[in-house]
Amino acid sequence: MKYPLLLLIICFVVNAQAQGILTLDEAIKIALENNYSIKIAKSNQQIAENNNTRGNAGMLPVVTGNINKNYVVSGVTIGLFDPKLDPIERSGVQNNTGGIGVNAIWTLYDGMGMFIARDRLRELKKTTVTQLESNLENSISQVSNVYYDIIRQSRRVKNLKQGLSISNDRLKLSRDRYEVGQGSKVDYLSSQVDYNEDQAALIAQVQSLENAKISLNSLLVRNLQTDFVTNDTIVFDKNLSLESLREATLKQNPLLVLAEQNKKLAEIDLKFQKSAQYPQIDLVTGYNYSTLNNGAGPPQGTKSLENFAFNYGIRASINIFDGYNQKRRIQNAKISQEIANHQEGDLRNQLNTALERTFLTYKNALELIKLETENYKIARQNIDIAFERYKVGNSTAYELREVQRNAVAAETRLIEAEFNAKVTEIELLRLSSKILE
Repeated sequence: MKYPLLLLIICFVVNAQAQGILTLDEAIKIALENNYSIKIAKSNQQIAENNNTRGNAGMLPVVTGNINKNYVVSGVTIGLFDPKLDPIERSGVQNNTGGIGVNAIWTLYDGMGMFIARDRLRELKKTTVTQLESNLENSISQVSNVYYDIIRQSRRVKNLKQGLSISNDRLKLSRDRYEVGQGSKVDYLSSQVDYNEDQAALIAQVQSLENAKISLNSLLVRNLQTDFVTNDTIVFDKNLSLESLREATLKQNPLLVLAEQNKKLAEIDLKFQKSAQYPQIDLVTGYNYSTLNNGAGPPQGTKSLENFAFNYGIRASINIFDGYNQKRRIQNAKISQEIANHQEGDLRNQLNTALERTFLTYKNALELIKLETENYKIARQNIDIAFERYKVGNSTAYELREVQRNAVAAETRLIEAEFNAKVTEIELLRLSSKILE
């Protein structure tokens, strides 16, 4: 066949149309089910849930049990006070001791440290929820961007196919003219070169489309060779308001919420360090049983001994001096609190700046779409006129080629403008956490 690439493209398109369409909602659903970062975030949330207990905060007693049995083999020499008696010597003497017991310690007061620790565990649990929300939003944003990139690449393939079709018609016409002696060989060869150039551009663009599909399959955590087709249109939300976006961003952006939670954690950590300045009062109790078996034999006074003991009481301790370490920890906790405050303020400023810039880009992109749409319509009309003029000999091959390039470039600019507008829209929704709605 003379033009194998055209057949390949036709087969590619027919095969794509025969497949089911992967919608954006379906892609997001698959990604949220398979994404590893989301699975990790959910696991961290479960760990925080498991850690959020009264026992982990130190509010419950600690009970320990112990059991032991020790054997000793020794030699014994006993010197007696009566000089008339010889010393008593024993070898291979076997002694053993054993014991079993249960002991408990219950902290009754530690400067409210256990209650502060419980507050910290609750706050840590909240941060894992916020981190999961952030991962969800980022995953949806990434999938959406790549999904619309596939639409962009697909439309560029279609655009280049149209340009290749015009080059093919021009090549046929110039060849026919040359063969009947009405056209020059230079015109024919130039048409062939332009056709080959458009073929190369189309091959590269098809590769870009396939690479975009691989990227989406990677985000969906499935076989990278899975083929699919997407929708081919991009719909915009032209009712986005900067004020409502700003209000939502400052209220529910997960990074800002996390910064506020870190401020709360820094405040809790400072309280916890200060609680160590107060005395700690513990209730202690226990029951222990021990045995002693003496294998030395007479004249040792004790052969065996059993001891039962129940003990209880209260103990108090306070840090009097530890090399100023406690003072240092309190000072560092205050500094950490200041850092958390600064980080929250800096992030708030960054989000405001990003929102303003992205919204401005979005508005300009919508205006650019209107302009490029008009340019594209004019370029399509020009190419129809130019090709008709070329067929009747009123236009040169160079003029037709320039009009053709202008048409391809105009549609490319329109495709890029629509893609950029959608990407900035997605970013606005991500910043304001409306992307989950």
